[in-house]
Amino acid sequence: MKISYLYYFIGLLLYTTSCNNPENDADQPTVSLTHFVDPFIGTGGHGHTYPGATIPNGMLQVSPDNGIQGWDWCSGYHYSDSITIGFSHLHLSGTGIGDLTDIRLMPINKKVNLEQTFKNRDEIPYKSSYEHTNESASPGYYNVYLNDHNVRAELTSDLRTAFHKYTFEKGDIQSIILDLGYTTNWDKTTISKIKVVDKHTLVGYRHSTGWAKNQKVFFAIKFSKSMSDYTLVENAKNSTENEVTGPSTAAQLFFNTLTKPNIYVKVALSSVSEENAMANMHMHNGKFAFDEVKTLANNDWENLLSKIEVETPHDTLKTTFYTALYHSQVAPVTFNDANGEFRLENDSIIKTEHLSYSTLSLWDTFRAAHPLMTLVAPDKVPDIINSMLLYYTVNERLPVWTLYGNETNTMTGYHSIPVIAEAYIKGIRGFDIEKAYKAMKATMMQDERGLNHYKKYGYIPHELLEESVTITLEYAYNDYCVAQIAKALGKTEDHTYFLNRSKAYMHLFDLKTGFMRGKNKEGTAWREPFDPKHAAHRKQADYTEGNAWQHSWFVLHDAPNLVKIFGGEEEFTDKLEQLFTESSEINGNNVSPDISGLMGQYAHGNEPSHHIAYLFNYANKPWRTQYWVREILKTQYNNTPNGLSGNEDCGQMSAWYVLSALGFYAVDPALGEYQIGSPLFEKSKIKLGADKIFTIIAENSSDTNRYIQSATLNGIEFNRTSITHAEILNGGTLHFKMGKTPNKSWGTQK
Repeated sequence: MKISYLYYFIGLLLYTTSCNNPENDADQPTVSLTHFVDPFIGTGGHGHTYPGATIPNGMLQVSPDNGIQGWDWCSGYHYSDSITIGFSHLHLSGTGIGDLTDIRLMPINKKVNLEQTFKNRDEIPYKSSYEHTNESASPGYYNVYLNDHNVRAELTSDLRTAFHKYTFEKGDIQSIILDLGYTTNWDKTTISKIKVVDKHTLVGYRHSTGWAKNQKVFFAIKFSKSMSDYTLVENAKNSTENEVTGPSTAAQLFFNTLTKPNIYVKVALSSVSEENAMANMHMHNGKFAFDEVKTLANNDWENLLSKIEVETPHDTLKTTFYTALYHSQVAPVTFNDANGEFRLENDSIIKTEHLSYSTLSLWDTFRAAHPLMTLVAPDKVPDIINSMLLYYTVNERLPVWTLYGNETNTMTGYHSIPVIAEAYIKGIRGFDIEKAYKAMKATMMQDERGLNHYKKYGYIPHELLEESVTITLEYAYNDYCVAQIAKALGKTEDHTYFLNRSKAYMHLFDLKTGFMRGKNKEGTAWREPFDPKHAAHRKQADYTEGNAWQHSWFVLHDAPNLVKIFGGEEEFTDKLEQLFTESSEINGNNVSPDISGLMGQYAHGNEPSHHIAYLFNYANKPWRTQYWVREILKTQYNNTPNGLSGNEDCGQMSAWYVLSALGFYAVDPALGEYQIGSPLFEKSKIKLGADKIFTIIAENSSDTNRYIQSATLNGIEFNRTSITHAEILNGGTLHFKMGKTPNKSWGTQK
């Protein structure tokens, strides 16, 4: 789908001037929801998304690679680029670390010399330029014309098999490159293999180290045409064998040019073996079935997107919303094979009967992506938790950030814990809660990753561990989540113990400055000098990817007490307002690039800020939550490639938009309730299964009419700033009346 980005600005202008004009409410023809998804949103700026083909939580993400180093190329692709080196099958959506891009194919129309080691993209003889005017994408499909080779490349995918369609010019050489040696960013091949099985089939593997230290990818590739010839290359030397092995292997394959100019390709992967990769390949009755798979992928996305219906006369807003919903559901990814097997980082092979998942970006996604999943895909939540518990059986602690079966130990805290707690509190079953609780408790009682200091001092002293303030605050929330489950299971002693530990944030609050600060191990002095705008990335840092302004609000589980320790409602909300209106400079010589999307010192481009606008609700000023949530929705997202103000982070940035546009957000996911913001759409419907629908009506909603005047829930007055998950699951209608000026009586407590 090609989208005119000028259309966004025209639509936004119309929205801000005439959103509630009755003339705009005329019935429109029914359009599929996938029509409103633009996979190029977030591929520019610092969004780090990819435009290629996948299905919801699919194993494969077949997408183009630009082939150069760089932070903004973490997904392999950036919209500012116009060169590609091919299409690989594993990609990360919106992360800040570059890995994957495994098993890359490139269709070309000439013979090239592969007997060399390519140090950079400029040296690659099979690269090609392309133009965005000849590039398109929609859910489950990608299409581009390769200028240098006169080839149209199309991609689609099902759960475990990627499908390519290459259309060559009549009379041209028809060739495909498979290069397992050239890598970018963090990734490096350690050993690889390519074997020609027959004239239609390749198998092999690529083992690598990078962010995932022990990544083993096995592949099977089938071609619709027979190979007329091939060249295999082993460590920059041509081989006469039908199999090559080494740190750098590649192949150039040539195909019969006397028949139709199309070559169809199937690619399946496995973490276990070549045999499993072949068994993962969807045969579709022996056909290559590209168009059929493309249609099925589109249908998968249509079914998921239809879980939420929004009504607005402005298609630009629908594009932003449904693309956000799309991006929120590409990760985590399916990891086990068709026979249930998958590999862990210690090379043990586990077999499960349920789907197992990897790419768990939990520091990011526990905040909004997982809460959203409990509404739109609750059936997947037990399998995600069971996948976490499998990692626990091997590592004796719950995962931090898993990638291709590897624990990366990236980011702070143990946020698999709130994901488990949230699911159980919300009534989701299908996993062993006693085992899960044992894993939660064992994780928080270990001595790794600063927990020894946390247990000894009640907080982490700044001189003993980097990012001590952030880690302390996050462990306090993790403790609270353990306490929640201990209480639910009747474990009274544990509940008291972990609830007391969850007050750890109290040690770090400095009333004089109004910030959470690094404290020494004697508990007698704050870290000096102190500048709340100062940020340092990983070294000499008290905060993770941020500063005191952004991290001092992370008390998700005890926001009412946070208001009190600030000095009361007025002092608290004054400080919150200052956060949004303070000058936006970030001080320091080693500032994290993740601090983006600044509104004052509020940084929407990174996750620690995501709950903050909702904190006004806890201090009896919900109209300020309504104001700032709308400002964030309006200024931090749009439907251009630069449409995300920071890293997508496996769905978190987009999930924030989806929930906030609907009108609520889970400040404390493990509580099982949501804080009310300011619903963006005139009408939204969440389809909950079993014929239940939860409808949100925002009467007179517009850019200026952002303030809640009154509300009813199923016809009964609704005058509070939170709604429970159970109330939503019951179905019904939450009806808001919106206006231009705040109603300071709504949602407040005298």
